[in-house]
Amino acid sequence: MEIKRNESTELRPKGDRIVNAPVVHINIPEFLKQIKKEPAWKNSDRNAITVFKSDEIRIVLTALHKNAMIDEHTANGLITVQVLEGKINFETLGNTYPLEKGELITLHRNIPHKVIAIKESVFLLSVAGFRDNE
Repeated sequence: MEIKRNESTELRPKGDRIVNAPVVHINIPEFLKQIKKEPAWKNSDRNAITVFKSDEIRIVLTALHKNAMIDEHTANGLITVQVLEGKINFETLGNTYPLEKGELITLHRNIPHKVIAIKESVFLLSVAGFRDNE
């Protein structure tokens, strides 16, 4: 298996990081510290970092300031949203699901949903079985 890395950018100049290998150790607290130090966190209502990416699954650590909203959209794969800190409202199919630390929600492909941060919040988004051609 080829080891895949995300190369550094102007937004993340610290160097590349492994995002796919036979084994990837992901230090969530360190990534969280990193994204909360970056200009994107200070200058907007959110920041995120992809911590794992393969052909089968993508995992993204996302932090939202209080009242930040991710507008309604769909995902081209099965998703999970696991709240690590704070509280969000996850809205889908006419229902609102308040989620707090330790709670998880799953959603099938192509179902419209949106997220609103009730408090400053952090969650792990996993997208599995996605189809790039959709």
